Amino acid sequence: MFGVPLTFAAPLALAALAALPALWFLLRVTPPRARRIEFPPLALVADLMPKRETPARTPPWLLLLRILAAACLILAVSGPVWNPAGIGAAAGRTPLLVLLDNGIGTAHDWRDRLRAATDEIEGAAREGRPVALLPTADPVAAFEAKAPAAALERLRAVQPRPILTDRAAHLPQIATFLDRTPNAAIVWISDGIEDAGTGFSKSLSELMTKHGTALTVLKAEQPPALALAGGEAGGQLKAHVLRAAPNGRDAGVVRALDLKGLPLAEMPFTFEPAATEAEIGFDLPVEIRNTIARLEVAGERSAGAVVLMDERGKRRRVGLVFGGTADQAQPLLAPTYYLSRALTPFADVQQSRGGQGTAEAIGQMLDNQVTVLVLADVGALDDKTLGRVEKFVDEGGLLLRFAGPRLAAGNDPLVPVRLRRGGRNLGGTLSWDNPKTVADFPPESPFAGLKPPADIGVRRQILAEPDGDLPAKTWASLQDGTPVVTAEKRGQGLLVLFHVTADTTWSNLPLSGLFVDMLRRVVGMAGSGAKPATGDGSQAKAAVLAPRLTLDGFGALGSPPASATAVSADYGDRATHDHPPGFYGPAEDGISVNALKADDRLKPLDISGIAGARIGGLGGAETLDLRAVLFSLALALLILDTLAGLWLGGFLGRGRGGSGNGLIGRLRSRPALIAFFAVGLFALSPSASPARAEGGPSVRAGNTESALITRLAYVTTGDEAVDTASRSGLSGLTQVLAARTALEPGEPAAIDPAKDELAFYPLIYWPIVAGRPQPSEAAIRKIDAFMRNGGTVIFDTRDAQVARPGGPPTPEGLYLRKMLATLEVPELEPIPSDHVLTKAFYLVDTFPGRYTTGQTWVEALPPAPTDGAERRPARAGDGVTPIIITGNDLAAAWAFSKDGAPLYPMSGGDQRQREMAFRGGVNIVIYTLTGNYKADQVHVPALLERLGQ
Repeated sequence: MFGVPLTFAAPLALAALAALPALWFLLRVTPPRARRIEFPPLALVADLMPKRETPARTPPWLLLLRILAAACLILAVSGPVWNPAGIGAAAGRTPLLVLLDNGIGTAHDWRDRLRAATDEIEGAAREGRPVALLPTADPVAAFEAKAPAAALERLRAVQPRPILTDRAAHLPQIATFLDRTPNAAIVWISDGIEDAGTGFSKSLSELMTKHGTALTVLKAEQPPALALAGGEAGGQLKAHVLRAAPNGRDAGVVRALDLKGLPLAEMPFTFEPAATEAEIGFDLPVEIRNTIARLEVAGERSAGAVVLMDERGKRRRVGLVFGGTADQAQPLLAPTYYLSRALTPFADVQQSRGGQGTAEAIGQMLDNQVTVLVLADVGALDDKTLGRVEKFVDEGGLLLRFAGPRLAAGNDPLVPVRLRRGGRNLGGTLSWDNPKTVADFPPESPFAGLKPPADIGVRRQILAEPDGDLPAKTWASLQDGTPVVTAEKRGQGLLVLFHVTADTTWSNLPLSGLFVDMLRRVVGMAGSGAKPATGDGSQAKAAVLAPRLTLDGFGALGSPPASATAVSADYGDRATHDHPPGFYGPAEDGISVNALKADDRLKPLDISGIAGARIGGLGGAETLDLRAVLFSLALALLILDTLAGLWLGGFLGRGRGGSGNGLIGRLRSRPALIAFFAVGLFALSPSASPARAEGGPSVRAGNTESALITRLAYVTTGDEAVDTASRSGLSGLTQVLAARTALEPGEPAAIDPAKDELAFYPLIYWPIVAGRPQPSEAAIRKIDAFMRNGGTVIFDTRDAQVARPGGPPTPEGLYLRKMLATLEVPELEPIPSDHVLTKAFYLVDTFPGRYTTGQTWVEALPPAPTDGAERRPARAGDGVTPIIITGNDLAAAWAFSKDGAPLYPMSGGDQRQREMAFRGGVNIVIYTLTGNYKADQVHVPALLERLGQ
């Protein structure tokens, strides 16, 4: 691990260094210095030297300059790459244990962590030591040290998990491993965030002391990850942006999205100096507020930076109607005062205008499309109003009623149970009974889990008739068993009755926090289809909801993993291995599970208590290609050598005897000086330097021409031969498209994914060059967004000639596999014979390029029906495959010179190979632009039957 971190792509080129001594002797000799002789001829003859001159010796400093230039060129051709290994694990032959944190705090810099882990395992391979890999956020399982190649293979399958790490759960397995392999070295690639467990650092320190283990901790200087918690529904939709420690990321944006991923609102956030928490709030209309399904920190691709919203987080519109007189509708006197104060934190409360009657007020609330209608002490209703309220409940509305003198005196059908006329006095002047308190809520009640305070007293209530189904409809009761809250499912809606008033005349319940909690749970059931009771007297059990969509470690919604299990309908804990974050249950009545709870906060990991631990950073894993530096240095030395030769030859001086015949002397004349500066300005002008390759315009964001003209694009690799083939190939395909189809595309564009706007292009061709550096994180993220938003990328490894089925992967294949490690690549399959790509414009069977033996891969489609149903002509989903992978070198087959001659020969013996390559290219472009409309050929059987007649 402590060897020289310098490697060479072409080490055989270093053999040329042996020729430097010979070059030294060759460069020592230089021709005699030229002399300038003045006319007339007689003076020339008189000044001739009769003796023969000998060559002069090259100055040592000039000789050294030339030798250095030659050495730089030789080293540059050998392809040197600097691979700093960082602090690394302790050297030795003992097994190496790599602890890799892969929780929610690692997705932000996951590529750096993979690179660091790869370097450690490859270093162990060079030293011949076995390696054990333990991802700390994976389920607990036994592990053992294996060959480094097996560890690398497992590392490729490790992905960030959408949960907090629980390192303490792995301590028994770590202790067992150290018992079997004493003196093993441990490298911990940490995210720097305290996990869900406790005491890991202390326990690990004890294990190190016991077994004499060397520990190396690799982590970022400050945890860079941001997280999101909360999503509380109050007067505003609130959330808390979290970080474990100040890390320079002091500002950003939180976005609110709907179920389709469309943005609804954005809210900037800013951390105070040294703060680790920032609160933001969305002040939105209730219609928009209730369509929010997701809050996320923009640019933070992590499940920890996402909060999913469900029915419990929606803000209901509540209408309050009081049946009393105008003089009773006063603050601190009217029931609506207590109700509005209790409901405002989590609902949009509306009240009727003054001077309206009860019927008009109820009609106004229903016209405003309230979700919950609250009637406080409202007696009998007229037939029209009664019919509207019954329809409101039957269609899914929630009617919440509170008792009072008017309700006690009437005979109203809009109640969940039959009521006795009048009421029951407890603790009055003519009563022997004392005020009763609320009993503990039964487990089947929606109020289960709330604790009634002992100081709540009920002085009067409306009693229910003792029917057989009364226990099943009772949500809360007094200590003597008489109901205080009853409910009934009616149609699609719900009827809920509080047997006390909403003010303090009958009880002090409205003055307690329990009253707010009870209303929150009742209002939360509006529109959720909740069943309050079974009706048969049995205890209701919490519903079990299966996972529908879950988040991966990068915060993307997708199909649930095989390990995901169902949760109860009242699940409120953070996500776990068995219950990953996501949506559970049906779309209209499900719940969401998030990686963090509302009160979770991130804390920095304290490793100061681990004695003897070495601490390093993740940045040491970055590699540096030294070829550009060495070529530039060699060029600079050659320029200096040229200037030195001109100076020694007298071309840069003032001429012999100060005559001004040298270059400086000639520049003293005005016309020569003007010409010299004109040439310099022309060389430095932007028009003189080529900005891009011929025929391959590099279009930046904001160029309106790219938005108006359809273009194909290719990614520049830096390899001139490959880029030329890509440019010529796409130009040839563009000409064929213009000649054979209705599409008239513009000239293909050369793009850099990290800098250019990709939304202008429907199709991007990316040739893979194994020797080039990996694309940056910004380029990977932009390509990921491009494919998510409907774009298609063709990755061409161009290795079909050398690849062997079942053999080791080619360098291009390894390069592509590493590049796609953090992209959300869907499941792939070879192009089926009935895929839309095979019939988008031409009927083709294969997609050849310069080679024909390579396999072409696309996104896997659902299997064909097996229930006897008729199979459609082409299997396809609703979208276009975002990725096509081939090794046939498509661009070389499409490439033509300016005079129409093919630039590259075909490898196959079929004379129609190039034509079939063009047909396959036309199909790919047409499929990308038009989608899979040919997959839905439902009328084909009828048309064939008519043609048969």
